[in-house]
Amino acid sequence: MSEKSRRESKRPRKAGRLTPSQPHNFAGGIRGYQVRKEKDRARPGAEPRRKGKHETMRYGLISDIHGNFEALTAAIDFLKDQKVDKFFCLGDTVGYGAEPSRCLKKVLDTDCDMIAGNHDLAAVGKISIDYFNIFAKESTLWTQRHMTKEDKGVRAGQPLVKTCKGFTLAHGSLYKPDAFDYIQTIVDAIYSFRKLTEQILFIGHSHVPVTFVEGDSISFSINERIQIEAGKRYIINIGSVGQPRDEDPRSCFAIYDTDAKVVRICRVPYDMQSTCAKIIEAGLPEINAERLKIGR
Repeated sequence: MSEKSRRESKRPRKAGRLTPSQPHNFAGGIRGYQVRKEKDRARPGAEPRRKGKHETMRYGLISDIHGNFEALTAAIDFLKDQKVDKFFCLGDTVGYGAEPSRCLKKVLDTDCDMIAGNHDLAAVGKISIDYFNIFAKESTLWTQRHMTKEDKGVRAGQPLVKTCKGFTLAHGSLYKPDAFDYIQTIVDAIYSFRKLTEQILFIGHSHVPVTFVEGDSISFSINERIQIEAGKRYIINIGSVGQPRDEDPRSCFAIYDTDAKVVRICRVPYDMQSTCAKIIEAGLPEINAERLKIGR
């Protein structure tokens, strides 16, 4: 390799650029735009803790578990190995999967702070399921029959939004959080940025990891390592633990290192065969199992 080639190879990558395309899902782009995906995969190891006056806080962020106990166990085991200091769950512990109560207990056992998602509230009758598709409706009715009174009390009592020092948590959107809208376009993101009082908003709901960045303008990326910079604000979708929909079937979640100012989107495999077998055995819609295999 020439000296010029070596110099060019060391230059930092530019942020992903948008090119016009036909509307399609996040796996290839965002509502009429195509993203040139960068090879910025999260490393298997944790971001190193910095030594000094202030100890690093490392938060484990999970969302959209949807009754998938095997995926949840794999995610929590990974986060514990990464020495996470505190867990947060961004909603939808239940729905679609065959083990809602077991997943809820697992989350509670981690001393995890939780907010409510639309499937959580649907399972306890706090929102209508009229707008759910036929499979989501059937799954919700099944979940209602298989959750204990104690489980329902826990889910019914969770807030829709939680604000911590430096970041806020919501399931779908900070703009009318009880409407459970999706943030799927830059226009969608603008409404939540207007309501955001902290630097970062962490969300789930769409089951697709993506980051919107507000600086001089608003852009987005699907990089798996997000460096938090002063003077910018971020809406970060952490993906889904139990039902990813970005064509990657591995369990998806995030780690936020407050000292390094880095958010990592993490992926781990899990025993999907057992999860799918439980869904079929429980009499839930077969599509709930089939979609797990392709990450859709």
